[in-house]
Amino acid sequence: MAEDKKRTRRANGESAIYFGKDERWHARVPMGYKDDGTPYRRHLTRPTRKELVDEVRRLEKQRDEGSARQPGKPWTVAKWLEHWVENIAKPVVSENTYDGYEVAVRVHLVPGIGKHRIDRLEPEHLESLYRRMQSAGSKAGTAHQAHRTARTALGEAVRRGHAAKNAAALAKPPRMEEDEAEVEPYSVDEVQSLLLEVNKRRNSARWMLALALGLRQGETLGLRWSDVDLDHEYLKLRRNRLRPKYEHGCGEAEQCGRKAGYCPTRVQVRRETKNTKSRAGRRAVPLPGPLVVMLRSHRRVQARERAAAGNLWTESEYVFTKPLGGPLSPNTDYHDWKRLLEDAGVRDGRLHDARHTAGTVLMLLGVPDRVIDQIMGWEPGGAARMRARYLHVTDPMLKEAARKIARAIWGTPESPAVDKNQDNEA
Repeated sequence: MAEDKKRTRRANGESAIYFGKDERWHARVPMGYKDDGTPYRRHLTRPTRKELVDEVRRLEKQRDEGSARQPGKPWTVAKWLEHWVENIAKPVVSENTYDGYEVAVRVHLVPGIGKHRIDRLEPEHLESLYRRMQSAGSKAGTAHQAHRTARTALGEAVRRGHAAKNAAALAKPPRMEEDEAEVEPYSVDEVQSLLLEVNKRRNSARWMLALALGLRQGETLGLRWSDVDLDHEYLKLRRNRLRPKYEHGCGEAEQCGRKAGYCPTRVQVRRETKNTKSRAGRRAVPLPGPLVVMLRSHRRVQARERAAAGNLWTESEYVFTKPLGGPLSPNTDYHDWKRLLEDAGVRDGRLHDARHTAGTVLMLLGVPDRVIDQIMGWEPGGAARMRARYLHVTDPMLKEAARKIARAIWGTPESPAVDKNQDNEA
């Protein structure tokens, strides 16, 4: 039976199917509206009506599910990522999050996969990029950052109909275990060695807030005197100090020939602090008595520095400042930590290891989990995961557990020693 080649009247929004003068079947499928509000229809053509109807049904399904490609020239990965990071992500994420996205896009994703069309990107393209990154010397953590950025950006592309699938959500990033060194918190003896050295330095209380209470660097440097109640022995954490970011102030040609941070007329383009992003981060933390004493002494020293500096003092209300006032730079603070470790004769470590140390000491002292979560600023939903990450079982803790087992089962803590003597006699 010959195929029906007549045009038929259709309802609004229904696809039009007809036989053309070129002896082929054609369809016009409504797909929505263009940016200017005019209707957008996709034109399809096939040699038989059955083939055309099958293709029309497939396209209509994509349209109804929101996964069909939108009108206009398809996005390349590079074009989409650059648009996404500047126009979609930047207005709604924190400065630090934006910086991480921007570096991943500019340094890794655009050079690595930017020429692909976004609707033709495959998981294998991303997995190949991760392997190339590691072969070139990037750590697994760097590849993971690129992966997370791509997953977020492509997820937004799928939601907006620019791609039918999120290739990054299907791709397998490299294993982090191959790149992460085991964190070893500082022992009580090492903390005491640091305390002896800390007492000789300016801003000494700054380091004990990290080692004793686990305050993050941004929380400590963003602390203001209005947040500290020494009479009632607690402080309130409300904001984080941000890493400064500068632009050249010497003109578009960057005439000074230096990096923006060293330009003589540099311009600060990032706010100094931001509010903590989570409710758990905005918290009250109790101050141990010795820390109260240190902070009282620190306030007196700061008052003397202010009086000595006179008009040169930069008023800021921060608890920890430069010698002439003004907020401490996170970069300067980091190098001060490194010098502190060296002068105290303590092994090298990250500044963030002090936070691991504080959490482990709280666990060692038997502080309840709920109180640890409050001091460390962990959300209730993710607190168990954070405790697993930050609270470390140390060798002394394991040996103490062994002694308790010996007392409970053998009735004496000397059992291991007896066994050792017996081995020697044998």
